Amino acid sequence: MTDIRWRLPTPAPNWALFLDVDGTLLEIAAVPSGVSVPDGLPETLFLLANLLDNAVALVSGRTLGDLDRLFAPLRLTQAGQHGAEIRWPDGRIEDFGSGDHGLRALLTPIRRFARERPGLLVEDKGRTVAVHCRQAPEYQDEIAGFLAGLVARHEAWLDVISGRLVAELKPRGVSKRTAVERLMRSAPFSGRLPVFIGDDTTDEDGFAAARDLGGHGIRIGLTGGSVADYRLPDPRAARRFLSDIIRRLEQTPKRKNHADT
Repeated sequence: MTDIRWRLPTPAPNWALFLDVDGTLLEIAAVPSGVSVPDGLPETLFLLANLLDNAVALVSGRTLGDLDRLFAPLRLTQAGQHGAEIRWPDGRIEDFGSGDHGLRALLTPIRRFARERPGLLVEDKGRTVAVHCRQAPEYQDEIAGFLAGLVARHEAWLDVISGRLVAELKPRGVSKRTAVERLMRSAPFSGRLPVFIGDDTTDEDGFAAARDLGGHGIRIGLTGGSVADYRLPDPRAARRFLSDIIRRLEQTPKRKNHADT
């Protein structure tokens, strides 16, 4: 595979870095709990946060608690459950998906649907519910259609989002776009250039937010359409790029006023 790192934007001290996790920092596993965090990745993220004045955030479909478990003892700024919850740099947690909007009532038919189709996994994350088909990909379209039907009949306040071998119910009005926009309005992110790195259709909102705020999107994977202006082939290349950012920033003097860079 051709090395396309030369197509990437030049790292700068005024970046605000937003990072998806599964498929971006970590390789996809058969089940979400089966992912492996490569040695040295938490240390890489720690160094990035120090070099960027803590303007680094994980933006994931996972819960905040799950992200903490994966990257312990590191505790970054995080947007979990597609922006339904955010832990701000001061440690304060804010819930943007208040109320389950009837989500609890839909768990019974969702679980019944999954039991009837071997290989499906239902993940109740509190503010969102995901149905994974990593072990039964033939059900991808059927899952999305089933969830859309539930929402259309019962819940005006829920959205269905589809990603790589998963479809998910989430509160309407929260997304990776809203997460990026909210974080960019507050220190230490405000006044910086947003760069969003992700791999899936659920990350397209994050790419669009970064672009609309004058920044960049970097999509992991070389196929499929995207609003991201840059590409990397796989999570290993993404981790290598993070290390390249560290090397570049260590050689670049910081400026006090990032908005002017």
